Amino acid sequence: MFNVYYILLNKKILKIMNKLFQSAVLMLALFATSSTFAQKKDIVDIAVGSEAHTTLVAAVKTADLVATLKSDGPFTVFAPVNDAFGKLPAGTVDFLLKTENKATLTKILTYHVVAGNLDSKAVLDAIKKGNGSVSLTTVSGGILKVSLENGKVKLTDEKGNAGYVTVADLKGSNGVIHVIDTVVLPG
Repeated sequence: MFNVYYILLNKKILKIMNKLFQSAVLMLALFATSSTFAQKKDIVDIAVGSEAHTTLVAAVKTADLVATLKSDGPFTVFAPVNDAFGKLPAGTVDFLLKTENKATLTKILTYHVVAGNLDSKAVLDAIKKGNGSVSLTTVSGGILKVSLENGKVKLTDEKGNAGYVTVADLKGSNGVIHVIDTVVLPG
């Protein structure tokens, strides 16, 4: 009689352990799936989700660059915030967002993009290797000079204007975004 009770008890324990194991596997699968979806955001999705980049997103749409920036890349984007666009001379943004100025807008936007996945470590390593600065070739074909000033990453455009990285390493599935406080302009 004791053996029958012992066998029944073991079967109940095995059933409970099996259910716990199944629950643990299900929770692990859900966690893995949610992590995978979180990493599926590309650089456009990240910018669209930022209230500070509505002007940039509107410009990217106007220039028909959404599909390009959603492609595999990888890309490094120096993304100016709305206030950066506000620093431009009055009427500049409205002028650039006109259909007839698409080529100019595209050149400016692609001047903010570098091919490759340059996170902050890679940028700082390149600056160090370059003895204090590095020249990056942008997707538009222009040169963007990157250096350090008072511990901040400084971008200097071909016109001599300077801006700074304010937030680094917003990583997407096809590259990385570094938020900047100034619109940099090609020569």
